[in-house]
Amino acid sequence: MAHEQRSHGRLSQTSDTRDTADMSRLLAPRLAHFAGVARTEHVTRAAQEMQVPQSTLSRAMVRLEQDLGVDLFARHGRTVSLTPAGRTFLASVERALAEIERAAEEVRADADPATGKVAFGFLHTMGAETVPGLLHAFRADHPRIRFSLVQNYGEAMLERLRAGELDLCLTSPVPDAPDLVARRLDEQKLRLVVPPDHRLAGRRRIRLAEAADETFVTLEPGYGLRRITDDLCAQAGFRPWIAFEGEEAETLRGLVAAGLGVALLPPPAFPRPGVVELTVTAPKAAREIGVAWLAGRPDTPPVAAFKKFLFSKRGSLLPT
Repeated sequence: MAHEQRSHGRLSQTSDTRDTADMSRLLAPRLAHFAGVARTEHVTRAAQEMQVPQSTLSRAMVRLEQDLGVDLFARHGRTVSLTPAGRTFLASVERALAEIERAAEEVRADADPATGKVAFGFLHTMGAETVPGLLHAFRADHPRIRFSLVQNYGEAMLERLRAGELDLCLTSPVPDAPDLVARRLDEQKLRLVVPPDHRLAGRRRIRLAEAADETFVTLEPGYGLRRITDDLCAQAGFRPWIAFEGEEAETLRGLVAAGLGVALLPPPAFPRPGVVELTVTAPKAAREIGVAWLAGRPDTPPVAAFKKFLFSKRGSLLPT
């Protein structure tokens, strides 16, 4: 009974002086040692298997029990056996160690030069043709590298870069931020898209100022193309009157085809009936496409290979 009181006293003191995070940091280095002793039920044998001094292992087990405030082992000379508390602890420790091993295998596999993985983000407008073409060409020389693909708008992808969820992303405008590295790869012309019965539909080229009185349909704020649209209209001397805001360029084309407004959009992957696309002569209507990644983050071999491939596509990234 006295022993149980001392154990409870240690546990209470530990709970009062360490929060959960502190306890995790304290215990983590000793878990594999504990599992080894529990598996062999012999400190000397466990020390030999794990190639650590027996005295170091014995002290580690004593300290582990002291920090937890419970007895994990019953000692019988040079052998040990698990107490009920030790068996309960071992079950959780084995699950934790298995999860750590699984995570280690996963990151090693992702970094394998031949079969690793690249987490790659790109704009919705590049998903129909540009990115599939890039991946097809890249995998001709790297057939077993895997990809985790994310389509999103620019700001959302940059957030995922910063969160470590993406290795690289193709985006526009090319970001300029101290925590990111970005390289310009190509430029894509934007067109004024109008319905076929529009007053400007018979033209091939226009100045954007000629659309100052038009109703516009655009992407929502936060999208790179929306920012470019606002900037181009400002350069042309007007602020667009916006009737509809959407999340996808081809939806905007559908709205234009329905006569609900005009839009500044990149060329479609495939010709879209029901609209007319006009070249904008002034101001220069184009968006830069670039690749971005998190500054200071080391590249795995698969990421480095794909980044080098993207650099080789400067000026020819987009289909003509």
